[in-house]
Amino acid sequence: MSNLPSLPRRSFMRTAALGVATAPWLPGLQASAQVPGTPASGRATLQSPMTSIKSINAGVLSIGYFEAGPANGSPVILLHGWPYDIHTYVEVAPMLAAAGNRVIVPHLRGYGSTRFLSKDTVRNGQQAAIAVDMIALMDALKIEKAVVAGCDWGARTACIMAALWPARVSALVSVSGYLIGSQEAGRMPLPPQAELQWWYQFYFATDRGRAGYEQNRTDFARLIWQLASPKWSFDASTFDRSARAFDNPDHVSIVIHNYRWRLGLADGETKYADLEARLAKAPVIEVPTITLEGDANGAPHPEPSSYARKFSGPYAHRLVAGGIGHNLPQEAPDAFAAAVRDVTRL
Repeated sequence: MSNLPSLPRRSFMRTAALGVATAPWLPGLQASAQVPGTPASGRATLQSPMTSIKSINAGVLSIGYFEAGPANGSPVILLHGWPYDIHTYVEVAPMLAAAGNRVIVPHLRGYGSTRFLSKDTVRNGQQAAIAVDMIALMDALKIEKAVVAGCDWGARTACIMAALWPARVSALVSVSGYLIGSQEAGRMPLPPQAELQWWYQFYFATDRGRAGYEQNRTDFARLIWQLASPKWSFDASTFDRSARAFDNPDHVSIVIHNYRWRLGLADGETKYADLEARLAKAPVIEVPTITLEGDANGAPHPEPSSYARKFSGPYAHRLVAGGIGHNLPQEAPDAFAAAVRDVTRL
C-alpha cells in the first residue's frame, strides 16, 4: 500500500445536476468527476480468463504475465499491488482487449509465476527495483511506449515509470494519485491516528512480524482486503484465486524488505541509488494522467489536493462512488477501464 500519510479528508462541493465534485481550493485542477462505481458484489461472477500465463526473461527476472488483445494493439500495462495479484484486472483486461488494446498484466517480483533468474540476486522490494523490472519487461516484449495503470504498489510503480522514463509512458492512470516516496519521508513520524493505520508496517519491522507473515500470509492478506475495502463483499473463490500468488518462494522476502526499506530499516541496492535520489526529490509527472479514488478506501491514502500539482500535463481526478475501496480496479472495473480509455484523450 501507499507509503504516504493519511491526510484529513476535505469535503467536496457537489453539483447534483452535473454529477460532478469540484475542488475549489485547488487552482488549475480540472473538475473531479464523481464516477459511479459498479461494486463487484453487484456483478455476475466472471470466470477467470487469466489461466494462460506467459513468461519472459526480463532483467533479473523471469516475469509471468497475462496477455490479451491484438498483438499490434496500443499497449496497456496493468500493475497490481499488495496483497493482490493479476486478478485485480480480471474484468478490466478483457474490456480493454475488446477495445483493441494489447493488454499486459504482469506478476510483480515475489508474486505468482515470476521468479528470479539467479539464487544470488538480492530479494529487494524497494520501489526503484520494481519500476526497473517493468521497464525491462517492456524492453523484452519490444514495447516502446504504453499506457501504464496501477493500484497500490502498482500505482507507485506506474508513477515512477512516468516520472523517470516519460518517453516510455504515453499516459498514466493511478489509483490514490502520486505515490512516489523516499526513505527520508518514511522516517518522518505521523499523527497517532495515521500511525495506527500503518500497524502492519511496524509489525513487519520485527522478526516476529516476518515469522507471522510467513506462517499466516493467507489470513493476513484476507484481513488487509477486509480493512482496505470494508464495503467489498468478495467471496471465498475470488480471494483464493489471488491468494495462490502469495505461494511464490520470494513473496515474504520481497514484502518484508519493501516495508522495512520504506522506514529506512533495510538497505537498498547501490545500483538503484541514483534513481532513488531522483525520486526523493518528488519529480513532477508530465504525461497525461487520470487519478482515481474510491469513496470507501479504508487503506492509508493521500487526499487529491495534496498531489494534484505533481501532475503538470493534462490531468483529471475522478472520485469513484458506490462503496468502492482500495482495490478499485477489481471493485469498479468499468470506472477503471474508462479511465484507461479516456486518459490519452485528455
